[in-house]
Amino acid sequence: YTILSKVHSDRNVYPSAGVLFVHVLEREYFKGEFPPYPKPGEVSNDPITFNTNLMGYPDRPGWLRYIQRTPYSDGVLYGSPTVENVGKPTIIEITAYNRRTFETARHNLIINIMSAEDFPLPYQAEFFIRNMNVEEMLASEVLGDFLGAVKNVWQPERLNAINITSALDRGGRVPLPINDMKEGVYVMVGADVPFSSCLREVENPQNQLRCSQEMEPVITCDKKFRTQFHIDWCKISLVDNTKQVSTFQEVIRGEGILPDGGEYKPPSDTLKSRDYYSDFLITLAVPSAIALVLFLILAYIMCCRREGVEKRNMQTPDIQLVHHSAIQKSTKELRDMSKNREIAWPLSTLPVFHPVTGEIVPPLHTDSYDNTSMPLMQTQQ
Repeated sequence: YTILSKVHSDRNVYPSAGVLFVHVLEREYFKGEFPPYPKPGEVSNDPITFNTNLMGYPDRPGWLRYIQRTPYSDGVLYGSPTVENVGKPTIIEITAYNRRTFETARHNLIINIMSAEDFPLPYQAEFFIRNMNVEEMLASEVLGDFLGAVKNVWQPERLNAINITSALDRGGRVPLPINDMKEGVYVMVGADVPFSSCLREVENPQNQLRCSQEMEPVITCDKKFRTQFHIDWCKISLVDNTKQVSTFQEVIRGEGILPDGGEYKPPSDTLKSRDYYSDFLITLAVPSAIALVLFLILAYIMCCRREGVEKRNMQTPDIQLVHHSAIQKSTKELRDMSKNREIAWPLSTLPVFHPVTGEIVPPLHTDSYDNTSMPLMQTQQ
């Protein structure tokens, strides 16, 4: 059901369109490409990572994915080739990096996509397995066990694994690192016979209600998967291509749709140097000159066009100026008189008792003192 190949230099593989393709990049093979371990007698366990890209491009084709969990695990290329790529050889450059010695080794993988006569299979079902990661599901023995369980439930004549997708690629969240939680994986399979009654049970109104209430539906054939695979039956997708009507409509070019301009052609490397002097004048010199002119006009208006005090007095009536002058003179005279006062505080404001001992304080003058000539206010000392 899957095409599994070992890595070799310039290896040719022949996957079928619409069938899952898996290619393993084994670290053991690439260890021979790097120098031996420095300590004799010790087994080399260098961390090795891989970089894969389509020849002449920075990334892989859209249908091909790559995963390597740690530098000490094998890398896996997987995906489902499309019909559009049939007959076109796809050359994948595989570069291995030794993280200990920083050396590299490069091999080419030539993928020749073949057309499948029985593709596409009309009945397709997509399962969500909660207790698996994508690299675990890509193992041939694990995927074979899953397809065997599906075949036991579905009973088709032809059954193919079409595609495998990690739940993280569907917008899923990274699981917490507790209890060995898995991220989950979507597995799409196709068959040539209609769906079995067991798979149709998820469409029952009772199970749909339980799914809407976030409860697990009741599926009779779940026990055939439960021993190894925990399937979320609320996320199963059943597609019957025999009943689907083509909704393709011819695109009418108009506003909002750009014409096909062909491939992107980057500018040449021999570009002429550009003179930025005119740009400098436009962006800095011209606004600065305008600001300076406006500043000079404002300064002339504020400083050189003042009317002054004389013009103000000439436009003010004489009687108003006389009243204003009289008020100023009276105010000044009162202030001068308040400064020249030589009087003391009245006796009523002096303390009668000592503030500390509480004894009676004798008067400041004797009884024979003539207080009739004492001013009402005394000067404060």
